[in-house]
Amino acid sequence: MTSRRVPPPVMDAALVGVALLDVWVNVTTAEPLRLGFALVAAFALALRRRVPLLVFLVTLPAVALNDAIFAGLAALYTLASLSRRRILLAVCALAFTVSDMISLPSPELDLTKTSTLITLGYTAATAAAPVFLGQLVQTRRDLSLRLAEISEARDHERLLTTQTVLAKERAQLAREMHDVVSHQVSLIAVRAGALQVGTGDPEVRDAAATIRRLSVQTLDELRHMVSVLRASGGRPAELTPQPSMADLQRLVDGSGIQAELHTDLPPSGHRPPAGPALGGAAAAPPPAGGTPGPDGLPVTVQRAVYRTVQEALTNVRKHAPGATATVRVRHDGGAVRVTVTNTAPTRPALPLPSAHYGLVSLRQRAELLGGTVDSGPTADGGYELRLELPAQGHV
Repeated sequence: MTSRRVPPPVMDAALVGVALLDVWVNVTTAEPLRLGFALVAAFALALRRRVPLLVFLVTLPAVALNDAIFAGLAALYTLASLSRRRILLAVCALAFTVSDMISLPSPELDLTKTSTLITLGYTAATAAAPVFLGQLVQTRRDLSLRLAEISEARDHERLLTTQTVLAKERAQLAREMHDVVSHQVSLIAVRAGALQVGTGDPEVRDAAATIRRLSVQTLDELRHMVSVLRASGGRPAELTPQPSMADLQRLVDGSGIQAELHTDLPPSGHRPPAGPALGGAAAAPPPAGGTPGPDGLPVTVQRAVYRTVQEALTNVRKHAPGATATVRVRHDGGAVRVTVTNTAPTRPALPLPSAHYGLVSLRQRAELLGGTVDSGPTADGGYELRLELPAQGHV
């Protein structure tokens, strides 16, 4: 439950109002000198946060000349709540006591009288009260700041602990990927290379060359991902150099199936390779966020289009052997629409392991950008995947 604090200007105005009420009760217009000092002291409270010591000194003549002492008490409290100089506060409390004592009808004080001593004790206690209260408020403020620092340090320690645990898990995952996946893919590449050299059948040689090329590319991507997983505590990094619309044609050509790309987007220049990327695209790191890329679309939109086409072509290759695919990308008004349509398969599909998260991930990515993804079978026995995204992304 949070407390609502009164705004400082409102509090200052309220204190000035109470001080003016004190002047109205205790000072008459028949005494212009006392009235002037009292009014100056009351209005000086508006500056009590900026120059607390000066405001307190301004209120002392009013305390010495009349019984309107509220302005002096408020100024003394403000000084005590802002200053850490204990000796100064003691001197100011003594000055207030002396000023209040000499404002009695008889300025000649007789300390041998009991009544004078009682008055002196009462006045000293009155001066000490705002000093103690101000110091208490200052201590409370310091404790609140200290508690906030402790809480921040605890949160930082918890974050470091979490990062340490994640770093260990990432290192373990990197070891498993390197020891298991890397070994098996390397074996595939070696066997494919041996088959390519030892066979005399041109089709088998081409297939072996494709298998070897994809295996080497997968090893390169795996090496990059393993290095990212092991780089705990470093700067955030993409898993791979991220592709864009410039890589769609290369993705379609290297998909391993008969596919065509039709797009009405302007052609973009070829970017220099920066290492292998997922799906066979060699791409330089794109600008961050929603900054327009070389195709005039935000890089987040380009990336979503690329990943959608990549997933759709992968599904065709896995679940519809022998089918042909057509990829259409068009910029219609303020939206980018992508359709990937494949014909009916001509051969039975081989059972391959799948986590069934591909379309789910595409829908989540599209929703984050303010778009939609839907899919379903076509009338001729094929399948169609449709993506629609705002051309300017979604913030």
